[in-house]
Amino acid sequence: MKYSKNSTTLAVIQGDITEFQGYAIVNPANTLLVMGGGVAGAIKKRAGEVVESEARKHAPVNIGKAIVTGAGKLKCKFIIHTPTVRYPGSPSSPEYVYKATRAALVKAKEIGIKSLAFPLMGAGVGGLKPEESIESMLRALHEAGEGLEVYLVIRDPETYRKVIEYLESSGWTKK
Repeated sequence: MKYSKNSTTLAVIQGDITEFQGYAIVNPANTLLVMGGGVAGAIKKRAGEVVESEARKHAPVNIGKAIVTGAGKLKCKFIIHTPTVRYPGSPSSPEYVYKATRAALVKAKEIGIKSLAFPLMGAGVGGLKPEESIESMLRALHEAGEGLEVYLVIRDPETYRKVIEYLESSGWTKK
């Protein structure tokens, strides 16, 4: 489903981010770029070890920064890795999610990516509630998402429902 508010549009999809066929997906990484669990682990499992090897060459990456790698065996072309936590398994925060989301959007524009898919940043291993995550992500999207085709891919049906409810109660209009 597509939603819009002011000049910002966001497509929300229930599914598996590793199946995305646009230009890039976003990996909510840790600063060491170790792809062990959560979304990062799922990406590594589907894309292959080569993605983690390529990413780790850039480590450490501070929160608020992003790097790009190839996508290995995935259907997209690139993976944007942007930390939402300091260390594997450590907690995230709304501010980390905002900074990571913004960094991914800016990096996408820098390298000419037109469409990219995000998971719900910081809401898995990072421990944030879906509402905390989406609020921070939307703040970054309003600031830095102009001109990009942005997707939010959510695997869990209950989390998907919560995000849709949040958008609709926050003045986002279904397109």
